[in-house]
Amino acid sequence: MDLNQIFGRELTVWLVIPLLIFIARIMDVSIGTLRVISIAKGMKMLAPVLGFFEVSIWLLAIGVILQNLNNWQNFIAFALGFAAGNYVGILIENKLALGTASLRIITRRDASELEMVLREKGYGLTSMDAEGKSGPVKVLFMLVSRSELPGIIKTVNKYNPHAFYSIEDVRFVNEGIFPPRKRSFRMIDLKLRRLTAKTK
Repeated sequence: MDLNQIFGRELTVWLVIPLLIFIARIMDVSIGTLRVISIAKGMKMLAPVLGFFEVSIWLLAIGVILQNLNNWQNFIAFALGFAAGNYVGILIENKLALGTASLRIITRRDASELEMVLREKGYGLTSMDAEGKSGPVKVLFMLVSRSELPGIIKTVNKYNPHAFYSIEDVRFVNEGIFPPRKRSFRMIDLKLRRLTAKTK
C-alpha cells in the first residue's frame, strides 16, 4: 500500500506516518507494561504471548522510522507514543485487576460488624487483637482478588470509616477462602491463574 498515493506525499510525511508510529508505540508499550506485570505475578503462559506481540509491533514502528530518518516528526511521535503507552498500559492493568492482593485492616473501633459482613459475603478473614501506639486495636487480615478490592474498601469505609488499611500484591496463593465469582470480564483473572498453575 502506497500511502503517498492515498494521502499525498506532504500529508503522509507530516501526519499519517507520525500518527501510525504514535499508535504503534501506544500498543507495544501498553502490551509491554502488561507483560512486565504478568512476569512479576509469575504468569508463565501469558508473558511470552504478550512479548511476541510487543516486539512485533515495535519492529514495525522502528522499521518505519529507519525508512524516514529525515523526518523529525517521527521521533517525536515515537517518544510521545512511548509516554502514552505507559499510561494506557497502567489503565488496562487496573481495569483487568489481575492477581491476588493482601488486605490488612487495623481499627480501634469494634470490628465485629465489619467481620460479620465480610464473612457473610464469603471472604476468608483472620482477626486478632493487637496493641497500637494509643491502645488496643483489632487487626483483620484477608487475601482477595484485586478485582474485589473496590467493593471491600467500600464496605470497610461504611462500617469502620477511620480504619487504617494497607494493600499488597501477592504472587502465589496455595489455599484460601474466596467468594463465588460472577461470570464477567473479571473471570480472566481466574483463567490466567489456572493456566499459570498448570505450568508449575
